[in-house]
Amino acid sequence: MPLAALLVTALSSPEAAEIWPHLAANVLPTALLQTLLLTIGVGVVAAVIGTGTAWLVTQFDFPGRRSLEWLLVLPLALPTYLTAYIYVEFLGFQGPLQAGLRALTGWRSLRDYWFPDPRNLPGAIAIMAIVLYPYIYLSTRALFSLQGATMVEAARSLGAAPGRLFWRIGLPLARPALAAGLTLVLLETLNDIGATEYLGVRTLTLSIYTTWLNRGSLPGAAQIAGVMLLVVFLLIWIEARLRGQRRFALSARQPRPVGRRPLRGSHALLAMLACSMPILFGAVLPIGYLAAEVLQRGLLAQFDGALLRLLGNALLLAAIASALVLALGLGIATASRMGRETWLKPAARIASLGYALPGTVLALGLLIPIAAFDNLLANAAHALFGIKPGLILIGSGAALVIAYAVRFLTIGISGMESGLSRVSPRIDDAARSLGAGRPEILRRIHWPLARPAVAAAALLVFVDCLKELPATLLLRPLNVDTLATAVYGQASRGVFEEGALAALLIILAGLYPTVILARSGTNRVG
Repeated sequence: MPLAALLVTALSSPEAAEIWPHLAANVLPTALLQTLLLTIGVGVVAAVIGTGTAWLVTQFDFPGRRSLEWLLVLPLALPTYLTAYIYVEFLGFQGPLQAGLRALTGWRSLRDYWFPDPRNLPGAIAIMAIVLYPYIYLSTRALFSLQGATMVEAARSLGAAPGRLFWRIGLPLARPALAAGLTLVLLETLNDIGATEYLGVRTLTLSIYTTWLNRGSLPGAAQIAGVMLLVVFLLIWIEARLRGQRRFALSARQPRPVGRRPLRGSHALLAMLACSMPILFGAVLPIGYLAAEVLQRGLLAQFDGALLRLLGNALLLAAIASALVLALGLGIATASRMGRETWLKPAARIASLGYALPGTVLALGLLIPIAAFDNLLANAAHALFGIKPGLILIGSGAALVIAYAVRFLTIGISGMESGLSRVSPRIDDAARSLGAGRPEILRRIHWPLARPAVAAAALLVFVDCLKELPATLLLRPLNVDTLATAVYGQASRGVFEEGALAALLIILAGLYPTVILARSGTNRVG
């Protein structure tokens, strides 16, 4: 429905033909170039950090490795836009770093020294990569940990150095996982609007937002969204081509993982530093800066009714969306597992494609049919009962919940499928032979065994809904704000530090499920 609505709006609007030449000449060239450079830069930097750290913690043993292995996932709890706001403040002229530098050297102004400005394309690449690399780290760590001992130890016995072992065996085997993690990084980069706007990078996502709201051109925004969808589909196609038919599985007779090579001296220190730097810059420094701002400015006094309303709005919307996603995910995953119709599995894959749609594109595509439905309901209520209910779905926040559900349904489906995969089909057959129907099998067998995976999926959906900014900005009801939109508004007005407490609440809400995800993954593969 969103894609069809975008296509109709972009092509059939009376002003569409007039807008396109202007967009093609003045908006799209810069937006496409900036988007291309940003995605390539973030992808390369995140791949280097994620793959490199995953290789170190799975192949070598050094002091602190067990803690670093799960701490490396922590940046995933921080939204990219919050990290961008924090680093602009931290690295700015009035920030603690430059202030300390001037105090030590006696310099007074920027005429006395040069300091890098993060509000540009290289700054955006570095900041976004340090937050998004865990997607690649998680996927490649799993494959590196499960590589068969025979292959790697045979290469070691033949004198293969660690570098050659990585390039000739480790990386080729992890290529499918790297492609999958890299695709998630690029999709998250395309979805971002807060960080790119604040850092001065004019991407396609930002162009959709400004064309729609600032210039009041819905057809123009739909046309840019159509171009962006082509970019998204191209990324998915490239990922499929890179992954191809490559598969890797351990032999049932040789499940032993690779033995880690111990590191000593300077090599152990370098490994510790390489794994500690992403944690420091991706999680410790941003969280520490926010906590210091909250304490120094006495922002705990802001924990009043206004902030509680923001928190309540965010929690309510995220909780409703999470429940909807889990209900749909349970139905889709169960039908795909137990149903015999051939179309069920392809339909389940199609239902999980919403994550590929950036928030701005999804919001724009949903707004048109939802607004039409709202108007239809309002006209029917007025004709039948003489009342004017207004825009029911948009005005109540239901449209935003629908957007969350569409975007994050893939997490619910994959979580349910992961949980159900633990249940052998033979158990289902045995239950049927004893006269149990599908509802009873689901209630007494599937649900108890799948509950841990379902709980993890619920936490991830909940946190993603709390962090989601583009769709929330565009589809929230009038005069209804959440923690994310409040922080965005204060950053747009140049007073981000006043929203430090709200920003810290968003991060703290994401830390717990991120730690659970990291520790569970470590227990499975380490």
